[in-house]
Amino acid sequence: MPTRSLTRIRLLRTEVRIVARPGAWPRIHATGGLAARHTAPDTVHLVGTAATPVGGDHIEIVIEVESGASLRLRTVAATLALPGRLTRYSSAHWLFEIGEGGELDVDPEPTIVAGGAAHQSVSTVRLAPDARLYLRERVQIGRINEDSGTWRGDLVADIGDVPLLRHRLDLGADTATDDCLSAPRALTSVLRYPDDDPASTGALDTATLPLAAGGSLYTWTGSRLATRHDDHAPSARTPDTALRRAEV
Repeated sequence: MPTRSLTRIRLLRTEVRIVARPGAWPRIHATGGLAARHTAPDTVHLVGTAATPVGGDHIEIVIEVESGASLRLRTVAATLALPGRLTRYSSAHWLFEIGEGGELDVDPEPTIVAGGAAHQSVSTVRLAPDARLYLRERVQIGRINEDSGTWRGDLVADIGDVPLLRHRLDLGADTATDDCLSAPRALTSVLRYPDDDPASTGALDTATLPLAAGGSLYTWTGSRLATRHDDHAPSARTPDTALRRAEV
């Protein structure tokens, strides 16, 4: 097979743009390895149409919630990051923009980083002061009997011109979290705004941090993700419920 064709197969760029409007179905544009489908008037599911991300792939997702609109974003299956023949590195950038009075609930299935793969995810959030957000991310390093994948996640959030959060976490072998105390391989992270939960911790694996500009960041790390029914992360439906410790 010619080298040019091989390069096209290995390097896939995926772009998704979803715009939620009050009183109307969300507008969708998608190219590459993801499609998006309406599953309710205020709900969109992302659907994989190709194996992505593979090393060298990049995913760009833009979610815009206009003033007074609401959107629930889900995925139909987990995302599997795989190493490529040219490189082990893949990346994804999520941009969330929520207008005045808008509401966004994002709860995708987990990202699984296969052995030998390295995936970086950057999430950028821009909120109006009276917007509402629930943003949940779950990551697992390795499939069964795999331990060599790595993941880096950056979360940058602002309320207007006011910084809300700057957060980075690395998982996997030879990262800052790969130490003799725990060496976690799984993560659940939830950003909620607004939220007034107090600071809390659970042993070495769970923490809820109130943010100075409002809202909270919940983080759990461990060896394996819990099932959805056993996951004790804060809920989008009951934002004031006290957190219970995630036990895996």
